[in-house]
Amino acid sequence: MQRLSRNLAVIAVVSLVGLSPVRAEQQDARAQQMVRKAVETELAASKVDHSNWQYKDLDRKPEGAATYWVVETKQGSVKKKIEKDGRPLTAEELSREDARIQSFIKDSALLAKQRKDGEQDDRRAESMLRMLPDAFLWTVKSDAGDAVTLAFVPDPKFDPPTMESRVFAAMAGEIVVHRTQNRIKTIKGTLVDNVKFGFGLFGKMDKGGTFDVERREIAPGLWQITESHVHIRGRALLFKSIGEDEDEVKSGFRQTAPATTLEEAANILKGEPASLSALR
Repeated sequence: MQRLSRNLAVIAVVSLVGLSPVRAEQQDARAQQMVRKAVETELAASKVDHSNWQYKDLDRKPEGAATYWVVETKQGSVKKKIEKDGRPLTAEELSREDARIQSFIKDSALLAKQRKDGEQDDRRAESMLRMLPDAFLWTVKSDAGDAVTLAFVPDPKFDPPTMESRVFAAMAGEIVVHRTQNRIKTIKGTLVDNVKFGFGLFGKMDKGGTFDVERREIAPGLWQITESHVHIRGRALLFKSIGEDEDEVKSGFRQTAPATTLEEAANILKGEPASLSALR
């Protein structure tokens, strides 16, 4: 499936139990139909979009920030770190990155793991999308120009089919839909209550956790995630942190030639960092 978001998959992996009810809302049939149409459009688009891209990826986590140059191919994606905490890598560090990439593209086990992880993320994201219209009570928050903002709260009648999908029972937020294209531009939500694992014996997720995914049309009819912000925290047994705490910004998209192989991607990434000026 097209990458609507590994972020939807990230949210899905949090299995939630023991939630308190949220305030009741009425379903707005018009708003729900808009969401349903947007989901149908995204699923249809994902089946025909086989495009691959090069882009700059800034990834911020609690342990620090790193910037990568990413090249996607039909065989998988390859990325090269070019900055760490805002500092450009030295020539020696870049050389080590090139050596790591050569090792990666020749490692069948690592390549198989990348493909498997990507397929799992795609399945989770598709499953989440399909449930989106029916998991929530929808209302129209604003309707102006080509942007329609639709707000959602959990539908108490919704019965999550899997442990992963129980995240729907804990989130409230909004999505913005491009009216003429019926494409999802943004989706954001907030954990509306503390979430307990095994009645709290095995840990809990903290109320107030958030996620925010931004998408843009980077070529006619082709949409990509350009920003994602996931901040969901809690504690598990032995006081280990759980959840996600990450901000990611992608920029400078340009399409990769369909014939590009992993080896060709590695050669592209061997270029001077100055080549990134075209990706700004």
